[in-house]
Amino acid sequence: MSRIPIALELYSVREDAAEDTAGTLEAVAKMGYEGVEFAGYYGHSAEDLRKICDDLGLQIIGTHTGLDTLLGDQLQATIDYNQTLGNKYLIVPGLPGERTSTTSAWLETAKIFNDIAERVAEHGMQTGYHNHSAEFKKMDGEYPWDTFFGNTHKEVVMQLDTGNALHAEVDVAPFIERYPGRAQTVHLKEHSSTNDKALIGEGDVNWQEIFKLCESIGSTEWYIVEQESYAFSPLECVDICLKNLKAMGK
Repeated sequence: MSRIPIALELYSVREDAAEDTAGTLEAVAKMGYEGVEFAGYYGHSAEDLRKICDDLGLQIIGTHTGLDTLLGDQLQATIDYNQTLGNKYLIVPGLPGERTSTTSAWLETAKIFNDIAERVAEHGMQTGYHNHSAEFKKMDGEYPWDTFFGNTHKEVVMQLDTGNALHAEVDVAPFIERYPGRAQTVHLKEHSSTNDKALIGEGDVNWQEIFKLCESIGSTEWYIVEQESYAFSPLECVDICLKNLKAMGK
């Protein structure tokens, strides 16, 4: 398949982006990132963010948005905002306890996501869910990740976070195999049992296995770097992460 481009999850540089959104996006583009995923909009309109990114040659390839913004009266406003951004992936980055505390809660949550998926499909969009580590701690003998993705439509995106899963001592590779074609966007995050500030390529993630699966059966459209621990400044860290990925041939 063709090369998978690399984007940055802007949560990685959230303080910089909040202080100087345009300057931070310019720095990210100069590093060589091809796209960005937003996690908050820093008080900017969709029109402003779209123009900044267009001028820099950055694609807006996703947004992290709370589940409440995809429900009821808020859904249409979220669709409108993301249509202006030019973004089709509406990813929920976490859920409140009442949605995840029991197996039955997870099953009900899956139904909610199926309904959202049908509603946003009319607008050329997809919703999805991003893991932390709790989804890989078994509940009633099954990983909640399987409870959820085993009961959602194929249109619900499985946004795997490599580091978060490994924090729970679980490798994400088998899940890419178990749910082929659903890992359209994948968060590349390092995890190290000996260095809590490890950058991509400095820890325990089996990157070559992840790349092989994403590029064969995952239907992955974007790799997304996310860094949440910092040996240097956040901007320096994400720059190093991208350089390390390029050194791996990405």
